[in-house]
Amino acid sequence: MDMVNIKINGMDYEAPKGTTVLEAARLANVEIPTLCFLKDINEIGACRICIVEVSEKRGEAMGPKRMIASCVYPISEGMHIYTNTPKVIESRKKTLELILSNHDRKCLSCVRSGNCELQKLCKDMGVDVESRYDGEKTSFELDTSAAHMVRDNNKCILCRRCVAVCSKVQGIGVIGANERGFKTNIACAFEDDLANTSCVSCGQCIAVCPVGALYEKDSTDEIFNAIADESKTVVVQTAPAVRAALGEAFGYPIGTDVEGKMAAALRRIGFDKVFDTDFGADLTIMEEAHEFLDRVKNGGKLPMITSCSPGWIKYCEHYFPDMTENLSTCKSPMQMFGATVKTYYAEKIGVKPEDIVVVAVMPCTAKKFEIGRDDQNAAGVADVDYSITTRELARMIERSGIKFNELPDEKFDDPLGISTGAGVIFGATGGVMEAALRTAVETLTGEELKSVEFSEVRGTDGIKEASYDVAGMTVKVAVVSGLANAREVLKKVESGEADYQFIEIMGCPGGCVNGGGQPQQPGWVRNTVDIKALRAKVLYDIDSDMPIRKSHENPAIKKVYEEYFGEPGSEKAHHILHTSYVKRGLYN
Repeated sequence: MDMVNIKINGMDYEAPKGTTVLEAARLANVEIPTLCFLKDINEIGACRICIVEVSEKRGEAMGPKRMIASCVYPISEGMHIYTNTPKVIESRKKTLELILSNHDRKCLSCVRSGNCELQKLCKDMGVDVESRYDGEKTSFELDTSAAHMVRDNNKCILCRRCVAVCSKVQGIGVIGANERGFKTNIACAFEDDLANTSCVSCGQCIAVCPVGALYEKDSTDEIFNAIADESKTVVVQTAPAVRAALGEAFGYPIGTDVEGKMAAALRRIGFDKVFDTDFGADLTIMEEAHEFLDRVKNGGKLPMITSCSPGWIKYCEHYFPDMTENLSTCKSPMQMFGATVKTYYAEKIGVKPEDIVVVAVMPCTAKKFEIGRDDQNAAGVADVDYSITTRELARMIERSGIKFNELPDEKFDDPLGISTGAGVIFGATGGVMEAALRTAVETLTGEELKSVEFSEVRGTDGIKEASYDVAGMTVKVAVVSGLANAREVLKKVESGEADYQFIEIMGCPGGCVNGGGQPQQPGWVRNTVDIKALRAKVLYDIDSDMPIRKSHENPAIKKVYEEYFGEPGSEKAHHILHTSYVKRGLYN
């Protein structure tokens, strides 16, 4: 590798040829602030916060200092870089003041207060919230049309991170820059409402927004009211990925398992029962593995594609409507769990389904759309009443005055809190596939697996492929995360270029651990840390320590089939645990 010699603030360093000034500084442990930059996603030099001074060689002499955007400017041999000169600092301060001049500065009531990249930069640079450039301001109505989120362009700083992740990472591109100059704003084509587009509610735009311009619709007030209603039994379920990220909201390092403290916090908030969506994941595997084997044996539609990710489901309905027939008819684990609570569990405790409130804590914003879908009401009422994000749960804990870090570790309630390692790995890309294979292979062969790890489908790569010889037949599988990757794989399936029997697709890159409802990390962390890998490791570590690692060996699952559903794929199970889809197309 060719190396280039440079100076940063008078110190000698070397960095690989082709490296940007920003990256070279990071290699030297010098952090240059940014607002718009996301590595490999949004490298456009738009915000100008990363301005530095450089002097480059002209022959044997050094040229004059000049200002450049460090995120897009490559280093050169002998370059001198200055990251903190008075001129640089004044330029950054002026840029921040200009941003604030057209920004809704209601910081105290903003959902991002204390976790806002603009707010932190202003504090670090000593910029007063009262800008010296006050004057005319643009004004926008909130877009609250979508089921999952609010768009507030009055707080938008035009960094275009949301545009880039929607277009490049997810391959959807329903938002972009409208108008020009001072009137520029990020919106849908023709200023249409977000609900009228093919947005899939994945929330990746929220995850990368540096300010409070994008945020999920908050259901916490309604949940507090339900808890206070003595006529209601309020139960909560938590997705596997939540335990791998919730701690970040309370200062824990990325990749910390806070399952025990989370269960303890939920009890102290006031929920009547604290359950685990992992039980629903095990239930999903029982139904999904049965469905897959049935399709293989009886000539059903293949490849079968998993149905756990509501963002992916909506994407399929919009962009590949003809492939909705390939989707597993299984409800997601969250919905299966809610349906089971309002049927089987309601009968066991003698409470009417309409008097049970099911709250789901999810890493996902698309779940807010999913709970309102048709055919998600097995007991005649919604399977799940409220779906909140990991961030909303963190706010509930804070509002309740609970000292999260000082809580003891507690366990989930029985029987719907009992789960297996297979259930917990659902939160990582490849986890659903691995969990299904553990059950499907043992069912087909009638033999116990020597090893339950299917390492070929693990890891954070956007597309993974594997082939397994099972009971005399070859099963080809693919694991996909991120919707742009989903498009690539499905196009190959459509053309006949790819031949799979089973495909797992997750809407968010890396799976649920990187969902749009997880705690937000600033740009510099997203650019330098593999967040999804650290969170996924939590789930695989839990799995490896579990006494039971296969869904079909979960005693609570066995019991619910013996007492209620009969067997996987039964008429009763199909009525309660399966669903249907809509061929939406792009304009429906």
